[in-house]
Amino acid sequence: MIALFNKLQDLLDTSRVTDFLAPLLLRLYLAPVFWIAGTNKVGGLESWEAVKEGFQNTSSWFGNPDWGLGLPLPGLMALLAITTEIFGSIMLLMGIGVRWVSIPLMITMLVAAFSVHWQNGWQAVADAMSPWPSANIEEAGQRLQAARSILQEHGNYDWLTGSGSFVISNNGIEWAATYFIMLLALFFIGAGKYASADYWIALKFRQ
Repeated sequence: MIALFNKLQDLLDTSRVTDFLAPLLLRLYLAPVFWIAGTNKVGGLESWEAVKEGFQNTSSWFGNPDWGLGLPLPGLMALLAITTEIFGSIMLLMGIGVRWVSIPLMITMLVAAFSVHWQNGWQAVADAMSPWPSANIEEAGQRLQAARSILQEHGNYDWLTGSGSFVISNNGIEWAATYFIMLLALFFIGAGKYASADYWIALKFRQ
């Protein structure tokens, strides 16, 4: 019986020849997430004026204690967040310095989780069937049903829902935590073999 299990394990281990796919897919998933997050903070890089206005708006949001995050040194914090997300997304895509860039990206996710999302609980989208629903989950469901009824009565509901159903955003830590865990995996396993600059650099210079 042990011999049979060993043979089955050996057969399973042959799949390790493609183990580079896991970090590659993690990188390809995360790269556009951080690119969008970073570029949205500077007006989508549409123009220099848009960049300046977007940076100012982001700095104001970071620093304002009433309607923003109330963070210290908001200009510096905004600059660090934007550069980390934009350059981090490029480095993830290319697979260069992946373990190193995972560190500031994880810090960015922790800041987002605790300063933006923490007070909203776990769920990103209010759903009574998801784990750890917020305290107002029943009220959120009632509001969603009321909104659907209004739209069904007074709006073109089929057109409005043609690209997806309406939901109530709970804005919890779920996505920030998910991205953090994915980055943590990349921090430990690296960019992966073959499809990363890190692999070829290490092959040449770290023998």
